[in-house]
Amino acid sequence: MEDDTPKDIPEDIVKEASGGIPTRKTLIERLDNWSDWSSWDEFYRTYSGFVFHVARKSGLSDDESSDVVQETFIGVAKNLQKKKFDTSLGSFKSFLLNQARWRILDQFRRRKKQQSREANLHFDETEERRTAPIERCADPNGMALEKLWDKEWQDQVMDIALRRVRALVSPRQFQIFSCYVLKGWSPERVKKELGVNAAQVYLAKHRVGRILKREAARLSSEDQ
Repeated sequence: MEDDTPKDIPEDIVKEASGGIPTRKTLIERLDNWSDWSSWDEFYRTYSGFVFHVARKSGLSDDESSDVVQETFIGVAKNLQKKKFDTSLGSFKSFLLNQARWRILDQFRRRKKQQSREANLHFDETEERRTAPIERCADPNGMALEKLWDKEWQDQVMDIALRRVRALVSPRQFQIFSCYVLKGWSPERVKKELGVNAAQVYLAKHRVGRILKREAARLSSEDQ
């Protein structure tokens, strides 16, 4: 078994990650090259699930949310092609929100037209689901959708940060961190099932945790 005791682990466990995950700014800049399919694929895989989840939590169905994803990314592609987004001039978070916001609202408008449903329902703070989703985010500048977006965005930031951390640390360290911190195993269970000692568990927690915070902070700073 690999010896992961503290005395054998270098102070800096971060290793050079060949082919690592590009920064958001770098990835977006690569999209200028329409023949770079790998960057477009990475971009879609990174953000499509996020847009889908926001659309679903806004009250849309799976099919409607899938349409939002497709239409949003078509809009993003067209805007990037026309140079309507510059990473030096604004937040990509806000740019993507604006692209998705209108597509989500379009779906509600289509639903309302097709089904001729009453959307102006009584709002009950203790049972928000009673209110039609269209009323909760009907204002394109309203706070409901923006708050949902911010919450999901933070989750997205952590997901990307975790992917980066996985690429930067040893598999063993990440496994210990994942079981102890992410899955919530007790130290005793981690030691027993992974065959490590207490020092290794706490070392992984603090070292990998430090890198995770750094990557999350770096991602968040890209949105400023």
